[in-house]
Parts: sequence; C-alpha cells; structure tokens
Amino acid sequence: MKTCTDILLIVLLVSACASAPEKGIPYNDFPVTEQLSGQTVPLDTAIFRFPYRIRVQGDTVAILDLHASEHFIQLFHYPDFSYIASLGRRGDSPEDMLSAENLRWDGNSLWTLDANKSQLTRYGLSLSGDSLLREEVVSLDKEILRALDFVVYDDSTFIVPDYSGESRFCWVNRKGKLLRKMGEIPSANEEALMQARPALAQAWRSFIDYNPRNGVLAAVTQLGEVLEIYNLKDSTHVVRIGPHGEPKFKVAEGYGIPTGIMGFCDVQVTDSAIYAVFQGRTFKDIAEAAQKGDMTDGGRYVYVYVFSLEGEPLRKYGLDHVVYSVFIDKLDKIIIAMDVNMDSPILLFSS
Repeated sequence: MKTCTDILLIVLLVSACASAPEKGIPYNDFPVTEQLSGQTVPLDTAIFRFPYRIRVQGDTVAILDLHASEHFIQLFHYPDFSYIASLGRRGDSPEDMLSAENLRWDGNSLWTLDANKSQLTRYGLSLSGDSLLREEVVSLDKEILRALDFVVYDDSTFIVPDYSGESRFCWVNRKGKLLRKMGEIPSANEEALMQARPALAQAWRSFIDYNPRNGVLAAVTQLGEVLEIYNLKDSTHVVRIGPHGEPKFKVAEGYGIPTGIMGFCDVQVTDSAIYAVFQGRTFKDIAEAAQKGDMTDGGRYVYVYVFSLEGEPLRKYGLDHVVYSVFIDKLDKIIIAMDVNMDSPILLFSS
C-alpha cells in the first residue's frame, strides 16, 4: 500500500516552497456538510490487495486491483456484485500486463492503462456477453512521458496528462500518436515554471475524469488542494484552490520531499457535478502514524462541485470509512466507494 507515498522519492530540481500568490479562485468551505455511514457489500469471490479504482457501466462493475497477484481487473454484476470474470493477467508474456494505473468504460468496451508497457488495452464483450476479451492494444508515442492516467475523449482520441511540464495534457490518437498538447500548470511558482517544468509537473500529478455529455474534463491534485475544470465545448478553464493551496515540496539531497498534505485520491465528473475524494492528511501526520503501525490509506471526505464556470463548492460529505475511489450512481443517489484497508472493501453510502 505505497501508492500515496511513491511520489515521496521523485527526483526534483527545484524547490516549490516559494510563497507566491495562488493562481485561481480560492474556496474555504462548503455551504452544506453531510455525514454518511457506509454499508459493506458482501462478495462471493475475489481477494483484493489494493482495490484502486471502481467503474460501473450499466449492469457491470469493473474493479482495478493495483497490486494484484494474478489479475488486475475483476468484473461483477451490478447492483448485486456477483462475480463474473477476471482479466488483465499479471505477467511478462506479450498479452499480460506489467502494471495497471486506471480503467475506463467506453460503451461496452473497457480500456485499461499499463504504464510500464506504455500501452492502452481494450477489452470487448464476448459473443455470449458474459465476459470481456482482449481486442486492441495501443502503444503510446515515445514523446509521452510515463502516462499515469487517461480518459477516452471520443472514438479516435485519448487525453493523457503531460509530465514533461510543457503543458497540462496530451491529445493522443487511436494509434498512440501524439497529436497536440493543451494547457499549462497553474502554479504560482514562476521560477519552477521557467527553469524546472518536468519537476513541477510531477509534483502536480493529478487524477482526471471526463464526461463527453457535457464536455467537462476535471483534474484534482494528488498533493495540495487544487481542482481544475476544463470545459472542452466552450474552451473555458477554471482553477479552484482550497485552504491547503497548491502542491508544496522541498529538495533534500536531490530528492523532492512533499512538505504539505496528501490531497485528492479520485475524481468523477457526472452530468451535474464533480465528485472528488479528499484526504487532507499532512505528511508529518502520515509518518507519525506509520511509526505507530497505522498504515491507513485514503480520504474521509467527498467534495462536490457544481458545473458553473466559477466551479463553486456545493456540498461536502464526511464518511465513516477511509476510501480511495468512488462511483456515483445518481439514479439511486448512492456513492459506491472502496476502502483499501478492509478485507471487504466495497461500501455503499446513501446520500
């Protein structure tokens, strides 16, 4: 369970601790706060090591196990969570996966990202409709630095975060070729922007999601407390900065050591709002807890933003479990979340 702390040893070239005015619109609180209690979902099979992402499409649930020993992806029926199949076998053969960073539904197809192979793989429904088969592999352009997330923009295009520091996102076609780049890191650290963009880009690692129905692409920072809203239909861009500010770090012996907080864990763009899981623990608190044997990982808050151009905060849910990933079922007003610290990790929260 080292996902949150993997970035502690990123090699950086510059300190981002300079106190400069934040770029973007600050927010301090939410007009509504609601406490939710989760109900554990019993599973008839599958043992997860680190259930990292949950995606639901119709009556099928796909769960990505980040540290899986055999298969990275487990499929279940929804909403009863009965087991369907396992896919994305871990191994060294050409059809196996070395790693799994994220997965996305695109109609009846499921795409997954293998950062170690720099590949996107598509699984499609079998003729019987009860399993998914490996049907397409897209090798990413060598100009794209190690991709850690992606979204499906349309039938021919993916969007991938840019870790070169030259921009915020890369647009990639169905053959993996880099088409163009978009945006820039909204940091107030002008020195880093001028002299060490790759280092800054890694500190600004973000989780992303895209909704093709409203054209909204959202990015939330793993460090600090920054939400970016890109409306790809009208080309507007809004940056909202919470009380903890942008990602903070310092350089010690050539390594970038975060000095602020662990921020967001996951984000989902629905038709009417952005849901983001927020942790908010300082690295000092995390280190002190680890010394006492407490390796709890995840966030206790789900922030909700409306889709206005201003990106105003709408509601904050406080959860009675520490979760890492969420899926919002708006029809039943249910938040499906996963607690990586539990043997039965799937939880239902009714809002």
